[in-house]
Amino acid sequence: MRTVQREAIGWAALWGILVLPLAALAAGGVSAVPLTAWLIAAAYLIVTTLLLMRGLRRRGAVRFGLANAVTSLRSTLVGLITGLVVASFLAPIPVPLLVGLTVPALALDAVDGWVARRTHSTSELGARFDMEVDAFLLLVLSAYVARDLGLWVLTIGLLRYAFVAVGWMLPWFRARLPYRYWRKVVTAVAGIALALAVSGAPGPVAAGAVGVALALLLESFGRDAVWLVRQRTLAPAGLAWRPRRSRGRWPTP
Repeated sequence: MRTVQREAIGWAALWGILVLPLAALAAGGVSAVPLTAWLIAAAYLIVTTLLLMRGLRRRGAVRFGLANAVTSLRSTLVGLITGLVVASFLAPIPVPLLVGLTVPALALDAVDGWVARRTHSTSELGARFDMEVDAFLLLVLSAYVARDLGLWVLTIGLLRYAFVAVGWMLPWFRARLPYRYWRKVVTAVAGIALALAVSGAPGPVAAGAVGVALALLLESFGRDAVWLVRQRTLAPAGLAWRPRRSRGRWPTP
């Protein structure tokens, strides 16, 4: 096992040791949170750490970096959020704890990128790690909110995965997209809208905020899809259009 992989395990273990007891304390004790939530959170942390270790090995990474450590903290929070959301379908959960985990998970999204730039440790794997955490958080939150606002909310969480699925079927759909900061803005808006709905905002307010977020997501993904189709269409006649591999840089909104 490489040193960088041991670092990934170490940071995941550290955040788990720090965050899980604090979450239990905030909820009023371990028993205040359904056992299912703890089990799902633990499973999430194990699986994501193994996937991260695999990514580090495949890309030949030699250092983990502080930015990835911050993203690892966000991933730990998302693991707990996932556990609570899954458990909420079986038993009551402490909603204030869910909100209290969601807010820092969203806020830290601006921190890991800043740290990466300041420490000159930006990497494709780090960007992918951050992106996957963002996408899964939106999926989990949309699943929770959909129970009150309707199944249409799930579109927010499923859009990115649908985009990836199309790429599996159409290789040219996996071409590297031009950078657009707007994607990060839309992701942030979607997270804030879902957090507002999770917090128990009045139905019309929550539905309006989530509806705006969905509209922005559809516009962002739609623009990327149109760009990819145009690039495919404008390819020189008679030449096989070979998309430049993105190596996992799937677009987020």
